[in-house]
Amino acid sequence: MTTTTHPRGHRIVIVGAGYAGMFAAVRTAHRTRRLGTRITLVNPSPRFTERLRMHQVATGQQLADHRIADLLAGTGVAFVQGRAVAIDTQARRVTVERTAPGAGDDDPAARGPEAVPYDTLVYALGSSTDATRVPGADVHAVTLNDPRTAHEFGTRLPALAAAGGRVTVVGGGLTGVEAAAELAESHPGLRVTLLSRGVPGSMMGTRARAYLDRTLARLGVTVRAGVEVTNVLPDAVELAGAEPVPSDLTLWTTGVRVSDLAARSGIETDARGLVVVDDRLRSVSHPEVYAIGDAAAVRQPWGQVHGTCQSGLPTAQHVADALARTLRGRAVRRFRYGYFHQPVSLGRRDAVIQFTYADDTPRRTYLRGRWAVRYKALVSASPVVIYRLSRRMNVTAVLSRGGRATR
Repeated sequence: MTTTTHPRGHRIVIVGAGYAGMFAAVRTAHRTRRLGTRITLVNPSPRFTERLRMHQVATGQQLADHRIADLLAGTGVAFVQGRAVAIDTQARRVTVERTAPGAGDDDPAARGPEAVPYDTLVYALGSSTDATRVPGADVHAVTLNDPRTAHEFGTRLPALAAAGGRVTVVGGGLTGVEAAAELAESHPGLRVTLLSRGVPGSMMGTRARAYLDRTLARLGVTVRAGVEVTNVLPDAVELAGAEPVPSDLTLWTTGVRVSDLAARSGIETDARGLVVVDDRLRSVSHPEVYAIGDAAAVRQPWGQVHGTCQSGLPTAQHVADALARTLRGRAVRRFRYGYFHQPVSLGRRDAVIQFTYADDTPRRTYLRGRWAVRYKALVSASPVVIYRLSRRMNVTAVLSRGGRATR
């Protein structure tokens, strides 16, 4: 498929500056730097949030402060600090409510919403933890959605650990496992409990999962699998058919939700609110809209891609390259992707890496201990490194043929 267009002055707007949105902005700028395109990145916060490290923030650790403007330096991308609240697909414009003053503005609220026009829209609003499905979770539990909330959670831990307090982590996915291990290692005085409907780390192979279990036990984490949380109270977590679990602080890591902006704007979405895309990652209802990362319902021959940084970066890379090719009147290839690994930190001194087939099912090979710690640290740091290098060269997020990429 070859599409011709007039690239000079072509307006590309990217909404969302998570892992996928940031990469799309920087790589698109580099790939189209001679075409006269105008690229705008819209995001509510001036900081780039490293979601892979949010469990560290929740234990009180200080991370690097990556400013979006600094990551975009030299790219020519215009950064608008604001929240996208509406998309007019007929007029092709995004309504943005500023969350910080623009040039010459003293009060962003005084300006009111502003329209940002586009010729091509890249939808990268990502996902967040859904704490609304169980009563009390959104009131009495903390999520890792907001760095400020996670930091506040971490400031309460030293005093709680000194008193032998209880912290409950709800959710046995990789985020819950990492958070429970990090809490137990960094604050040994805490009594940490991990609650999970299924087996924690169930997507991993038998040997990697056994190592994970042994490490959680060594760190003193109490694991209760096969339980259903029915209510969250200020001082306890209630379970179906079992006694409540006393909890001074509760961390909620299970459930996923996405923004309803696409659905409200008439862009076709699936039952979960993900933008339905074709094999080039364009919206099936609005071809001038691309969706990437957690916001897109991406199908591959082996099944549907689930949202992670590992899969988000390749979608961003594909769309940046697709835009560059389209603006030059060249054919766009189909998006191909397969998973490569499941890296899990178990505190700062231990980790386990499960290598996978393309469909994310486990291979026999896994890595543990000291080398796994180094591997995981490299993986977590790689997105920011990729962004900085991509300002000057075409850096790929793909490890091997078929689209396998770092998480």
